[in-house]
Amino acid sequence: MSQSDRPRYRILYIHATVAPPSLDPTREPFSWHSARLQGEVLQRVWWWSPGEVVRWLGPGSYPSRTIGSFRFHWLLAKKGFGLLKRLRVIWFFLATGMRLHREEPFDCIVAYAHLGTGLCGVTLKWLTGAPLVVQIVTSPQFMYLVDRPHPTLGDRLKHSWSDWCLHRTCLAADRVQLLAPDLLDSYPRLRSVKRSIFHNFAAASQVPDAYPHESSTVIFVGAPWYLKGVDLLIRAFRNLEVDFPDARLQLLGHFPDRAPLDELVGDSSRIEILKARPNSEALKLISEAAILVLPSRCEGMGRVLIEAMSAGIPVIGSRIGGIPHLIRDGENGFLFPSGDADALEDRLRKLLADPDLRSRMGARGRELAKQQFTEARYAEDFAQMVHETVQGAK
Repeated sequence: MSQSDRPRYRILYIHATVAPPSLDPTREPFSWHSARLQGEVLQRVWWWSPGEVVRWLGPGSYPSRTIGSFRFHWLLAKKGFGLLKRLRVIWFFLATGMRLHREEPFDCIVAYAHLGTGLCGVTLKWLTGAPLVVQIVTSPQFMYLVDRPHPTLGDRLKHSWSDWCLHRTCLAADRVQLLAPDLLDSYPRLRSVKRSIFHNFAAASQVPDAYPHESSTVIFVGAPWYLKGVDLLIRAFRNLEVDFPDARLQLLGHFPDRAPLDELVGDSSRIEILKARPNSEALKLISEAAILVLPSRCEGMGRVLIEAMSAGIPVIGSRIGGIPHLIRDGENGFLFPSGDADALEDRLRKLLADPDLRSRMGARGRELAKQQFTEARYAEDFAQMVHETVQGAK
Protein backbone atom coordinates (compact mmCIF):
# COMPACT_ATOMS: atom_id res chain seq x y z
CA MET A 1 0.00 0.00 0.00
CA SER A 2 1.44 3.40 -0.96
CA GLN A 3 1.62 6.19 1.57
CA SER A 4 -1.14 8.10 -0.21
CA ASP A 5 -3.48 5.08 0.05
CA ARG A 6 -3.07 4.58 3.81
CA PRO A 7 -5.95 5.49 6.15
CA ARG A 8 -5.43 8.72 8.08
CA TYR A 9 -5.17 7.18 11.51
CA ARG A 10 -6.28 8.98 14.67
CA ILE A 11 -3.71 8.64 17.45
CA LEU A 12 -3.38 9.57 21.10
CA TYR A 13 0.13 10.74 21.99
CA ILE A 14 1.11 10.78 25.68
CA HIS A 15 4.01 13.20 26.06
CA ALA A 16 6.58 13.09 28.87
CA THR A 17 8.24 16.47 28.37
CA VAL A 18 7.13 19.70 30.06
CA ALA A 19 8.51 21.93 27.30
CA PRO A 20 5.67 23.38 25.16
CA PRO A 21 5.57 22.82 21.40
CA SER A 22 7.36 25.20 19.07
CA LEU A 23 5.40 28.06 17.54
CA ASP A 24 7.47 27.56 14.40
CA PRO A 25 5.76 24.75 12.44
CA THR A 26 9.04 23.75 10.79
CA ARG A 27 10.43 22.91 14.25
CA GLU A 28 7.36 21.09 15.59
CA PRO A 29 7.11 17.34 14.87
CA PHE A 30 3.33 17.25 15.03
CA SER A 31 3.18 19.78 12.19
CA TRP A 32 5.11 17.24 10.13
CA HIS A 33 2.88 14.38 11.32
CA SER A 34 -0.24 16.26 10.24
CA ALA A 35 0.20 15.35 6.57
CA ARG A 36 -0.41 11.66 7.38
CA LEU A 37 -1.97 11.45 10.86
CA GLN A 38 -4.38 13.24 13.17
CA GLY A 39 -5.24 13.07 16.83
CA GLU A 40 -4.69 14.35 20.35
CA VAL A 41 -1.58 15.11 22.43
CA LEU A 42 -1.62 15.04 26.23
CA GLN A 43 1.15 17.15 27.72
CA ARG A 44 2.27 18.64 30.99
CA VAL A 45 3.71 22.15 30.64
CA TRP A 46 5.79 24.32 32.93
CA TRP A 47 3.25 27.17 33.06
CA TRP A 48 1.37 27.83 36.30
CA SER A 49 -1.78 29.52 35.01
CA PRO A 50 -4.01 29.68 31.90
CA GLY A 51 -2.93 33.29 31.42
CA GLU A 52 0.70 32.23 30.97
CA VAL A 53 -0.33 29.73 28.30
CA VAL A 54 -2.29 32.39 26.41
CA ARG A 55 0.55 34.91 26.66
CA TRP A 56 2.98 32.42 25.09
CA LEU A 57 0.73 30.61 22.61
CA GLY A 58 -1.91 33.20 21.80
CA PRO A 59 -5.66 33.66 22.33
CA GLY A 60 -7.73 30.49 22.49
CA SER A 61 -4.75 28.28 23.35
CA TYR A 62 -6.10 27.11 26.73
CA PRO A 63 -7.21 24.47 27.69
CA SER A 64 -6.16 23.14 24.29
CA ARG A 65 -4.41 24.35 21.17
CA THR A 66 -4.53 22.96 17.65
CA ILE A 67 -1.30 22.47 15.71
CA GLY A 68 -1.86 21.07 12.25
CA SER A 69 -4.27 18.17 12.65
CA PHE A 70 -3.45 17.63 16.34
CA ARG A 71 -4.97 19.13 19.47
CA PHE A 72 -2.66 19.65 22.45
CA HIS A 73 -4.29 19.35 25.89
CA TRP A 74 -2.35 20.97 28.74
CA LEU A 75 -1.77 19.99 32.35
CA LEU A 76 -0.45 23.04 34.19
CA ALA A 77 2.38 22.80 36.70
CA LYS A 78 1.32 22.80 40.34
CA LYS A 79 3.19 23.05 43.60
CA GLY A 80 2.68 20.27 46.08
CA PHE A 81 3.84 16.94 47.49
CA GLY A 82 5.62 14.70 44.98
CA LEU A 83 3.30 11.69 45.21
CA LEU A 84 0.17 13.81 44.85
CA LYS A 85 1.66 15.57 41.84
CA ARG A 86 2.41 12.21 40.20
CA LEU A 87 -1.12 10.97 40.88
CA ARG A 88 -2.47 14.18 39.37
CA VAL A 89 -0.45 13.58 36.19
CA ILE A 90 -1.62 9.96 35.95
CA TRP A 91 -5.25 11.02 36.41
CA PHE A 92 -4.87 13.69 33.71
CA PHE A 93 -3.50 11.19 31.19
CA LEU A 94 -6.09 8.51 31.95
CA ALA A 95 -9.19 10.66 32.40
CA THR A 96 -8.45 12.95 29.44
CA GLY A 97 -7.47 10.04 27.24
CA MET A 98 -10.72 8.19 27.98
CA ARG A 99 -12.82 11.33 27.44
CA LEU A 100 -11.23 11.95 24.04
CA HIS A 101 -11.59 8.29 23.08
CA ARG A 102 -15.31 8.46 23.84
CA GLU A 103 -15.58 11.53 21.61
CA GLU A 104 -13.93 9.64 18.75
CA PRO A 105 -12.10 6.31 19.16
CA PHE A 106 -8.36 6.18 18.66
CA ASP A 107 -6.73 3.90 16.12
CA CYS A 108 -3.45 3.84 18.06
CA ILE A 109 -1.86 5.10 21.28
CA VAL A 110 1.78 6.24 21.36
CA ALA A 111 3.56 6.76 24.71
CA TYR A 112 6.81 8.70 24.93
CA ALA A 113 9.15 6.69 27.19
CA HIS A 114 8.62 3.53 29.21
CA LEU A 115 8.07 4.92 32.72
CA GLY A 116 4.90 6.70 33.88
CA THR A 117 3.74 7.62 30.40
CA GLY A 118 4.30 4.05 29.23
CA LEU A 119 2.30 2.60 32.12
CA CYS A 120 -0.52 5.06 31.39
CA GLY A 121 -0.38 3.93 27.76
CA VAL A 122 -0.73 0.30 28.83
CA THR A 123 -3.74 1.15 31.02
CA LEU A 124 -5.42 3.09 28.21
CA LYS A 125 -4.78 0.21 25.83
CA TRP A 126 -6.65 -2.12 28.18
CA LEU A 127 -9.49 0.38 28.63
CA THR A 128 -9.93 1.35 24.97
CA GLY A 129 -8.71 -1.67 23.01
CA ALA A 130 -6.48 0.55 20.87
CA PRO A 131 -3.01 -0.84 19.99
CA LEU A 132 -0.04 0.70 21.78
CA VAL A 133 3.42 1.89 20.74
CA VAL A 134 6.00 2.65 23.44
CA GLN A 135 8.98 4.79 22.46
CA ILE A 136 12.30 3.83 24.09
CA VAL A 137 14.19 7.11 24.16
CA THR A 138 17.27 6.26 26.22
CA SER A 139 19.72 3.45 27.01
CA PRO A 140 17.61 1.76 29.71
CA GLN A 141 20.37 -0.44 31.10
CA PHE A 142 22.20 2.69 32.31
CA MET A 143 19.24 4.69 33.61
CA TYR A 144 19.94 6.29 37.01
CA LEU A 145 23.24 4.40 37.34
CA VAL A 146 25.34 7.10 35.64
CA ASP A 147 23.66 10.23 37.02
CA ARG A 148 26.57 10.76 39.42
CA PRO A 149 30.06 9.29 39.94
CA HIS A 150 28.84 6.84 42.59
CA PRO A 151 25.23 5.61 42.39
CA THR A 152 23.33 5.79 45.65
CA LEU A 153 20.90 3.20 46.98
CA GLY A 154 18.15 5.48 45.73
CA ASP A 155 19.67 5.46 42.25
CA ARG A 156 19.76 1.66 42.22
CA LEU A 157 16.14 1.46 43.37
CA LYS A 158 15.15 3.87 40.60
CA HIS A 159 17.01 1.70 38.11
CA SER A 160 15.14 -1.39 39.31
CA TRP A 161 11.86 0.50 38.95
CA SER A 162 12.87 1.56 35.43
CA ASP A 163 13.64 -2.05 34.46
CA TRP A 164 10.31 -3.23 35.89
CA CYS A 165 8.45 -0.54 33.90
CA LEU A 166 10.45 -1.40 30.79
CA HIS A 167 9.36 -5.03 30.89
CA ARG A 168 5.74 -4.24 31.76
CA THR A 169 5.34 -1.65 29.00
CA CYS A 170 7.29 -3.39 26.24
CA LEU A 171 5.64 -6.76 26.79
CA ALA A 172 2.18 -5.18 26.87
CA ALA A 173 2.80 -2.93 23.85
CA ASP A 174 2.00 -3.97 20.29
CA ARG A 175 5.24 -2.35 19.09
CA VAL A 176 8.17 -0.38 20.42
CA GLN A 177 10.10 2.37 18.72
CA LEU A 178 13.85 2.28 19.19
CA LEU A 179 16.31 5.00 18.27
CA ALA A 180 18.98 2.38 17.58
CA PRO A 181 18.84 -1.39 16.92
CA ASP A 182 20.59 -2.60 20.08
CA LEU A 183 18.92 -0.53 22.83
CA LEU A 184 17.12 -3.60 24.23
CA ASP A 185 19.90 -6.14 23.72
CA SER A 186 20.64 -6.26 27.47
CA TYR A 187 17.13 -7.58 28.12
CA PRO A 188 16.70 -11.16 26.80
CA ARG A 189 12.92 -11.21 27.36
CA LEU A 190 12.49 -8.14 25.16
CA ARG A 191 14.58 -9.15 22.16
CA SER A 192 11.57 -10.54 20.28
CA VAL A 193 9.17 -7.61 20.72
CA LYS A 194 7.97 -6.00 17.50
CA ARG A 195 9.96 -2.88 16.79
CA SER A 196 10.39 0.08 14.50
CA ILE A 197 13.84 1.68 14.42
CA PHE A 198 14.33 5.27 13.35
CA HIS A 199 15.80 8.52 14.61
CA ASN A 200 14.11 11.08 16.81
CA PHE A 201 12.87 14.37 15.40
CA ALA A 202 15.43 17.10 14.73
CA ALA A 203 14.79 20.32 12.83
CA ALA A 204 17.62 19.44 10.44
CA SER A 205 16.51 21.75 7.63
CA GLN A 206 16.69 24.75 9.99
CA VAL A 207 20.36 24.29 10.85
CA PRO A 208 22.60 26.95 9.28
CA ASP A 209 25.50 25.68 7.19
CA ALA A 210 28.86 25.76 8.90
CA TYR A 211 30.54 29.12 8.52
CA PRO A 212 33.23 29.18 5.80
CA HIS A 213 35.86 30.78 8.07
CA GLU A 214 38.29 28.53 9.89
CA SER A 215 37.09 27.75 13.40
CA SER A 216 38.88 25.97 16.23
CA THR A 217 35.91 25.91 18.61
CA VAL A 218 34.83 22.63 20.17
CA ILE A 219 31.22 22.72 21.33
CA PHE A 220 29.06 20.61 23.61
CA VAL A 221 25.28 21.05 23.86
CA GLY A 222 23.21 19.22 26.47
CA ALA A 223 22.47 18.55 30.15
CA PRO A 224 22.79 17.26 32.86
CA TRP A 225 26.53 17.57 32.85
CA TYR A 226 27.67 14.31 34.50
CA LEU A 227 25.31 12.03 32.57
CA LYS A 228 26.40 13.78 29.37
CA GLY A 229 30.09 13.36 30.22
CA VAL A 230 31.03 17.04 30.30
CA ASP A 231 33.70 16.35 32.93
CA LEU A 232 35.44 13.99 30.46
CA LEU A 233 35.43 16.66 27.78
CA ILE A 234 36.89 19.29 30.10
CA ARG A 235 39.68 16.92 31.17
CA ALA A 236 40.47 16.05 27.56
CA PHE A 237 40.52 19.70 26.51
CA ARG A 238 42.69 20.80 29.43
CA ASN A 239 45.26 18.18 28.44
CA LEU A 240 45.50 19.37 24.83
CA GLU A 241 44.91 23.11 25.01
CA VAL A 242 48.59 23.94 25.42
CA ASP A 243 49.28 22.30 22.03
CA PHE A 244 46.41 24.09 20.27
CA PRO A 245 46.59 27.76 21.30
CA ASP A 246 43.68 28.79 19.07
CA ALA A 247 41.28 26.13 20.33
CA ARG A 248 38.31 27.04 22.50
CA LEU A 249 35.68 24.95 24.27
CA GLN A 250 32.05 26.02 24.65
CA LEU A 251 29.71 24.16 27.03
CA LEU A 252 26.08 25.01 26.41
CA GLY A 253 23.39 23.73 28.77
CA HIS A 254 21.51 24.11 32.04
CA PHE A 255 24.06 23.31 34.77
CA PRO A 256 22.64 24.35 38.17
CA ASP A 257 25.23 22.15 39.94
CA ARG A 258 28.20 23.62 38.10
CA ALA A 259 30.65 23.90 41.01
CA PRO A 260 32.44 20.66 40.01
CA LEU A 261 32.67 21.98 36.44
CA ASP A 262 34.20 25.27 37.62
CA GLU A 263 36.75 23.27 39.59
CA LEU A 264 37.66 21.23 36.49
CA VAL A 265 37.87 24.34 34.32
CA GLY A 266 40.25 25.91 36.84
CA ASP A 267 42.24 28.81 35.44
CA SER A 268 41.59 28.02 31.78
CA SER A 269 40.48 31.13 29.92
CA ARG A 270 39.49 29.16 26.83
CA ILE A 271 36.62 27.16 28.32
CA GLU A 272 33.30 28.99 28.34
CA ILE A 273 30.21 27.74 30.18
CA LEU A 274 27.14 29.15 28.46
CA LYS A 275 23.58 29.26 29.74
CA ALA A 276 20.91 27.27 27.91
CA ARG A 277 19.20 29.23 25.14
CA PRO A 278 16.53 28.74 22.46
CA ASN A 279 17.18 26.05 19.86
CA SER A 280 17.62 28.58 17.04
CA GLU A 281 20.46 30.28 18.94
CA ALA A 282 22.03 26.94 19.85
CA LEU A 283 21.99 25.92 16.18
CA LYS A 284 23.84 29.10 15.23
CA LEU A 285 26.56 28.33 17.78
CA ILE A 286 26.83 24.78 16.46
CA SER A 287 27.24 26.06 12.89
CA GLU A 288 30.07 28.35 14.02
CA ALA A 289 32.02 25.52 15.69
CA ALA A 290 34.70 23.23 14.28
CA ILE A 291 33.70 20.06 16.17
CA LEU A 292 30.72 18.95 18.23
CA VAL A 293 31.33 16.44 21.03
CA LEU A 294 28.72 14.30 22.81
CA PRO A 295 30.61 12.26 25.45
CA SER A 296 27.49 10.82 27.14
CA ARG A 297 27.45 8.01 29.68
CA CYS A 298 23.82 7.25 28.77
CA GLU A 299 22.15 8.29 25.51
CA GLY A 300 19.20 7.20 23.43
CA MET A 301 20.38 8.89 20.26
CA GLY A 302 21.72 12.44 20.55
CA ARG A 303 19.65 14.93 18.55
CA VAL A 304 22.51 17.44 18.60
CA LEU A 305 24.55 15.01 16.50
CA ILE A 306 21.98 15.25 13.69
CA GLU A 307 22.00 19.04 14.04
CA ALA A 308 25.80 19.19 13.82
CA MET A 309 25.87 16.79 10.87
CA SER A 310 23.27 18.92 9.11
CA ALA A 311 25.49 21.96 9.63
CA GLY A 312 28.43 20.14 8.09
CA ILE A 313 30.76 19.83 11.07
CA PRO A 314 32.38 16.58 12.29
CA VAL A 315 31.16 14.92 15.47
CA ILE A 316 32.75 12.92 18.28
CA GLY A 317 30.65 10.72 20.54
CA SER A 318 30.91 7.94 23.08
CA ARG A 319 30.23 4.42 21.94
CA ILE A 320 27.00 4.15 23.91
CA GLY A 321 23.29 3.78 23.17
CA GLY A 322 22.22 5.19 19.83
CA ILE A 323 25.31 7.32 19.22
CA PRO A 324 27.09 4.68 17.07
CA HIS A 325 23.92 4.57 14.96
CA LEU A 326 24.63 8.18 13.90
CA ILE A 327 28.43 8.38 13.92
CA ARG A 328 30.21 6.23 11.39
CA ASP A 329 33.63 5.99 12.97
CA GLY A 330 36.29 7.55 10.74
CA GLU A 331 33.69 8.68 8.19
CA ASN A 332 31.65 11.56 9.60
CA GLY A 333 33.39 11.67 12.97
CA PHE A 334 34.93 9.53 15.68
CA LEU A 335 33.67 7.23 18.41
CA PHE A 336 35.47 6.57 21.70
CA PRO A 337 34.81 4.20 24.63
CA SER A 338 32.35 5.70 27.10
CA GLY A 339 34.07 7.21 30.14
CA ASP A 340 37.54 7.25 28.55
CA ALA A 341 38.85 10.84 28.65
CA ASP A 342 42.23 9.82 27.16
CA ALA A 343 40.56 8.27 24.11
CA LEU A 344 38.40 11.39 23.71
CA GLU A 345 41.52 13.55 23.86
CA ASP A 346 43.12 11.44 21.11
CA ARG A 347 40.11 11.95 18.78
CA LEU A 348 40.03 15.66 19.48
CA ARG A 349 43.73 16.01 18.72
CA LYS A 350 43.27 14.29 15.35
CA LEU A 351 40.52 16.64 14.28
CA LEU A 352 41.99 19.86 15.66
CA ALA A 353 45.28 19.10 13.91
CA ASP A 354 43.75 18.42 10.49
CA PRO A 355 41.39 21.03 8.95
CA ASP A 356 41.09 18.96 5.76
CA LEU A 357 39.92 15.94 7.75
CA ARG A 358 37.35 18.13 9.52
CA SER A 359 36.12 19.39 6.17
CA ARG A 360 35.80 15.89 4.69
CA MET A 361 34.04 14.49 7.73
CA GLY A 362 31.74 17.48 7.93
CA ALA A 363 30.75 17.11 4.28
CA ARG A 364 30.06 13.41 4.75
CA GLY A 365 27.99 14.14 7.82
CA ARG A 366 25.87 16.66 5.93
CA GLU A 367 25.36 14.11 3.16
CA LEU A 368 24.19 11.46 5.63
CA ALA A 369 21.91 13.90 7.41
CA LYS A 370 20.19 14.97 4.19
CA GLN A 371 19.76 11.33 3.11
CA GLN A 372 18.67 9.67 6.34
CA PHE A 373 17.80 12.09 9.14
CA THR A 374 15.48 14.74 7.71
CA GLU A 375 12.18 15.86 9.20
CA ALA A 376 10.31 14.36 6.24
CA ARG A 377 12.04 10.99 6.72
CA TYR A 378 11.16 11.04 10.41
CA ALA A 379 7.48 11.80 9.68
CA GLU A 380 7.36 9.00 7.06
CA ASP A 381 8.89 6.48 9.46
CA PHE A 382 6.54 7.52 12.27
CA ALA A 383 3.47 7.16 10.06
CA GLN A 384 4.71 3.78 8.82
CA MET A 385 5.15 2.66 12.44
CA VAL A 386 1.56 3.62 13.26
CA HIS A 387 0.29 1.87 10.13
CA GLU A 388 2.16 -1.35 10.93
CA THR A 389 0.94 -1.25 14.53
CA VAL A 390 -2.71 -0.82 13.55
CA GLN A 391 -2.44 -3.50 10.87
CA GLY A 392 -0.60 -5.90 13.16
CA ALA A 393 2.46 -6.18 10.92
CA LYS A 394 5.62 -7.90 12.11
